[in-house]
Amino acid sequence: MKKGNDWRYRISNREAIMGTVLALLNFIWWYAFAYGLGGRPVKEYTYILGFPAWFFYSCIVGFIVFTLLVWVMVKFFFKEVPFETDEAEEESESR
Repeated sequence: MKKGNDWRYRISNREAIMGTVLALLNFIWWYAFAYGLGGRPVKEYTYILGFPAWFFYSCIVGFIVFTLLVWVMVKFFFKEVPFETDEAEEESESR
């Protein structure tokens, strides 16, 4: 079976793109909070639970948010894809 015609490749490519987009969004989130709030002098920092706000939002809240987003993606958007091909498909390919 040709790679382009196999439905499993379309699903795996879609899931790979979704994972890559989520990883990029995670980096943007982290960078925006870490350098956006952390770019000020230390005397101007605000603290949440003893952590600087930039660290709290970029590392702690970001971890929780993106862990939940990964769970939602896997639970609702990813599909179970068999890796084995049917013997009938293999026989028809060899002919």
